[in-house]
Amino acid sequence: MSVPPDHRPVVLAIFILTYLGLAVGRIPGLKLNRTGIALLGAMAMMIFSGGSQLQVASIVNWSTILILFGFFVISAQLRLSGFYDRVAGGISARLSAPTHFLVFLIVVSAALSAFLNNDVVCYVLAPVVAVALVKKDMDPVPFLIALAAASNIGAALTLIGNAQNIMIGTVANLSFAGYMVWSFVPVVLGLASTYVFTRLNVRSGPPKLRPEDVEAEGPAYPLDRYHMWKGLVVLAAVIALFFTRIPREITVLVAAGIHLLSTKFRTEDLLGLVDWQILVLFGSLFVVGGTFQATGYSLDLVKWMGDIGFQPSKPLNEAVLTTALSVLINNAPAVVLLIKIVPLTHAVNAYVMAAANSFAGNTIMTASVANIIVVQQARRQGIVISFGDFARIGLPITVVSLGVLVAWAMLVGP
Repeated sequence: MSVPPDHRPVVLAIFILTYLGLAVGRIPGLKLNRTGIALLGAMAMMIFSGGSQLQVASIVNWSTILILFGFFVISAQLRLSGFYDRVAGGISARLSAPTHFLVFLIVVSAALSAFLNNDVVCYVLAPVVAVALVKKDMDPVPFLIALAAASNIGAALTLIGNAQNIMIGTVANLSFAGYMVWSFVPVVLGLASTYVFTRLNVRSGPPKLRPEDVEAEGPAYPLDRYHMWKGLVVLAAVIALFFTRIPREITVLVAAGIHLLSTKFRTEDLLGLVDWQILVLFGSLFVVGGTFQATGYSLDLVKWMGDIGFQPSKPLNEAVLTTALSVLINNAPAVVLLIKIVPLTHAVNAYVMAAANSFAGNTIMTASVANIIVVQQARRQGIVISFGDFARIGLPITVVSLGVLVAWAMLVGP
């Protein structure tokens, strides 16, 4: 698709307004969230870009959308089977030794986030862990921040850990195994830094909340062992097939189809747990970013950065750019923009982007959707995590993990 010259200024204006809206997060007087803002931007691009609606819609990377949808269904089946509630209960049962509990919390949330949607992991684990901590007279705030941080870092281990990595892996046609091996060391060291900085911030003394002030919501879904194991076997098969040449979207859609052909879970229950807002957000951002790229302005931007000596493809510059955009507009829309201005011609560029966007999500409370979910879930339990609380732990974790990532990229390359 190409944008006619007389339409390019309008497309540029729509692009700028959309990303300004994403940075602010809302429009005064309206109830729009970031997904609504992105959707309006996509609709405006379809109307004013000068191309047909079909041409604009073709910009969407449908492989990414289909893989995302499939994993939402896989995750929904595991949630309905009681798997997540079982894991949350297992974590809470280890509170007798806080140090061991913190290690277990970090490892489990990271491992789950690497192979399932990290937003769902945080949504399910946060309230159960929070209530258990308060009942043990322990301040839940540092542990909940560790849950969000470990989830973000764990998602960086694979190309399916979050929506951004699914998109990067699809666009750059990355090897699932190759990226996983490359990212292992930065992820492990990032998780180690999560433990250290959380441990330094664990506060002693009387808790801010009394146990009677916080009520457990109870297991949302009873454990169904057969369907739990069915879900885990299907997930294991999907991951195994990712190491083959079979297209990933085909693999994931077949798995989703198996779960939809269920004798226990209704279609509306499975689809009701799909995060449709994420799918709409990414589809809309593909339209906004792709139409902007079709104007040629993105090439002009890359040339300008090169003229001032800033090469976005260098690991350090890429990490800085990813972090800055994640802080401004959240790491999901940041990646959709980055793939338009950072050439992914070399695997190392895609590797750094995939890991850096996850690590950068720990910088501040609003840099990642997972962070927002943990904060909101805690608030429902009467636990307040302030912006300063999150930055006190999240910022040093980000600095250390990104430092390790850049050093690793420069040391080993692709």
